Amino acid sequence: MSPTFGKCYDPNGTTYGIPTYPWRLAPDGYATRRQLRARGLRPGGQPIAAQVMRRCRGRKSGALVAYLYRIDHAKPVRPMTPARRAALALAMLARRTCPKCRMDAGYCIPTSLGMCVTCAYPEEQRAA
Repeated sequence: MSPTFGKCYDPNGTTYGIPTYPWRLAPDGYATRRQLRARGLRPGGQPIAAQVMRRCRGRKSGALVAYLYRIDHAKPVRPMTPARRAALALAMLARRTCPKCRMDAGYCIPTSLGMCVTCAYPEEQRAA
């Protein structure tokens, strides 16, 4: 069942359980997580208030859904603490450190290689 405009418009929530609107046609006062974050807000534990839906032919369900939260119930983003900043810095260092040569590559190690490019392709590095 792929949704059409009529199937995506359910402001009472009788079909899907929560109010549903077509993509880009949600009423004012609702926002996705990304939109809240751009405003410096977070959902703050509130339940999903509505959803927007659009047709997508490549998916099994036939629809893409984005959940909406009420802006007036959103809370400000928690400030970054020194401990959280230090933990994120260590996590990024771990992503940049090659497990084979133990060097900081200066970029995030690709998961497809599992090591820095220099260790993954040593013969090409010698030729250069």
